[in-house]
Amino acid sequence: MQNQKRSQLEFVVLMAALMSIVALSIDAVLPALPKIGEYLSSVNETENQKLITAIFLGLGFGQLIFGPLSDSFGRKPMVYFGFGVFVIASIICITTRNFEMMLFGRVLQGVGLSSPRTMSTAIVRDSYSGDHMAKILSIVTMTFILVPVIAPMLGQFLLNHFGWHSIFTVNLAFGLLVMLWFWRRQPETLHEKYQKTFKLSNFKSGVTTFFRIKSAIVYTLLSGLITGSFMVYLSTSQHIFQVQYNLGDLFPYIFASLAITIGLATFLNSAIVIRFGMWNLVNIALIAFVVNALIYVILFWSGVNPPIEILMVFLMLQFASVAFLFGNYRALAMEPMGHIAGVGAALNGFISTVMAVPIANFIGSFIKTSVLPLFIGFLVTGVIGLILFYSVKKPVRENLNKV
Repeated sequence: MQNQKRSQLEFVVLMAALMSIVALSIDAVLPALPKIGEYLSSVNETENQKLITAIFLGLGFGQLIFGPLSDSFGRKPMVYFGFGVFVIASIICITTRNFEMMLFGRVLQGVGLSSPRTMSTAIVRDSYSGDHMAKILSIVTMTFILVPVIAPMLGQFLLNHFGWHSIFTVNLAFGLLVMLWFWRRQPETLHEKYQKTFKLSNFKSGVTTFFRIKSAIVYTLLSGLITGSFMVYLSTSQHIFQVQYNLGDLFPYIFASLAITIGLATFLNSAIVIRFGMWNLVNIALIAFVVNALIYVILFWSGVNPPIEILMVFLMLQFASVAFLFGNYRALAMEPMGHIAGVGAALNGFISTVMAVPIANFIGSFIKTSVLPLFIGFLVTGVIGLILFYSVKKPVRENLNKV
């Protein structure tokens, strides 16, 4: 299917659409956090942030379920089952008046959405390898980034005209359209030679194989660090721009401009990754990530926030680096795991996400009157990332396309 340019374009957009259900569930809710908190009798800004991190917790654990099952039953059935869980969870979120039940619903949403998120990665790995896989993942990510560009604005519009419940309803409708498209146009990609009879011993074998591959472990840990630092921004962005900077309804546009920065950098990565290689680009981006954060910490150590224009420059540079890291980390981790792509994608997603949630909650708890803790978090996770990155031998580049 991916041999023709048009069908490859459709493949990329469809994989991005699967991921976009996740992004819409997270980013469209951001402008509504205060209203949802007020409705559920929670006025604590830090507590409201958990409505974002809770979905990531579900994403992490859900991947452990759907990844291994997909190696036995195929990628497509798992996508359908996961979306069914998401539908139930969304109904819980729409109908509850209890904050704890809303958190449960958000965790369950994450569990359900972990399936299309994991399966999209596994499907790409089923179809491509090497730097070409990194290119496809970058293009998928770039297309996927379009959702965070518009999601907060969509969320703000729905909040103002129809109330926060409509955000969950629209997300459900979008998901149903994507599921219909996926059902009609995407064939099963699990190769027969990799299909396994469902046994717990097979999962144990896959886990054992994963933990014997040093590079897979290290790049998964690196994904966790970068995801955690970025999740801090996601969960606190509404507080930073609407409370600390008092920018009110401008928040969706500021969020969109930063998302566009990530999208452009991801597009650049997809254009040059085959020429320069994943490892080389990660090396440069990781150094830039650390240096940019270090400069901010030195300049604004007092904790007094800089003018919004200066903060935006630093955030754009930081997230441009992040764009080069996200897709390449995952591609580097998945490269040696073609024979266990389902389990590999599940473990990669589970470990990185479960790492990210406590990182985000811990750093986010300090972001009350200043943005400084955000950049200290960037700096610390970046330095640890550099140490881990240089502990792995540089891989030998192979000019592989699809398998």
